[in-house]
Amino acid sequence: MPPDNLIQIVDAALADATLRSGPHLVCRPGCTQCCIGVFPIAHEDAARLRAGLELLEQTDPQKAARIHTRVKESLTRLDPWFPGDVSTGILSEDDDQTILFEEFANDEPCPVLDPATGTCDLYEHRPILCRTFGPPMRTEEGNLATCELCFTHATTEEIAACELDPAIPALEEASNQAFNAAHNLHGETLIAYALRSK
Repeated sequence: MPPDNLIQIVDAALADATLRSGPHLVCRPGCTQCCIGVFPIAHEDAARLRAGLELLEQTDPQKAARIHTRVKESLTRLDPWFPGDVSTGILSEDDDQTILFEEFANDEPCPVLDPATGTCDLYEHRPILCRTFGPPMRTEEGNLATCELCFTHATTEEIAACELDPAIPALEEASNQAFNAAHNLHGETLIAYALRSK
């Protein structure tokens, strides 16, 4: 599946879930709950972010420069504790390192987050996880999970009725596997490592 198709499918699914969620979904510009703390991203997400930053360097060099500054500052904090290969930015797939990642950089703001506005400077190029966070979504264990700020007064039935299309994770996985195979890549990285200057 071409990457653009995945984005179109995910964005359409999000629009549908958002409509069904109504007032239970409180996501809005300035809410940065999901922008604090690092999380793994696929190489396909990383490529999309880099393309967005390259475009921003052409259209708004000052904003792009601020992202580069925040990336550099973030890497200074992350490098000493990074549970993976600092030179490649790829997270370790070792079980012990995976456990360490659970507590790694939970207070680290995303370097693409503009702290002045509380908005994403690469919003149109954001990772799939960023695109799908908020509406109820199935965990690997099969439970429905939501942002802790959303659905606070919803019943179990109301939450279930707003579930994001459950086919999304499998579509994303297939797209990531195809991208990795085409580019001889493996593993996952973090946004700061995806956007660092070479």
